[in-house]
Amino acid sequence: MKKRVSRKKMKRRLCVFSCFLVLVLGLFVGTIFQDWVQIVKNKTMLAELNEKYTGLLEQEESLNSEVTKLHDIDYVARYAREKYMYSLPNEIIIKIPKTSN
Repeated sequence: MKKRVSRKKMKRRLCVFSCFLVLVLGLFVGTIFQDWVQIVKNKTMLAELNEKYTGLLEQEESLNSEVTKLHDIDYVARYAREKYMYSLPNEIIIKIPKTSN
């Protein structure tokens, strides 16, 4: 009879320990999965931000080039004539429409 009681206690302990172990492993796996999902999201965001950064660097280079050109008086005069149709005294502006081929 003692062996039966001992076996029942042992089975009960084993069952409780197994349930506890399954619960802990489940929480562990769930945490690892959430961290993995976050890592994937961060890698995707990093790739997007690197692409955006590259675009902004190109834009900055273009703007710096434009600033350098705007320090040249001849360039500013030509730009104003082309873009805003300014003219020198006794100069006639003739606008030719662009034709599509």
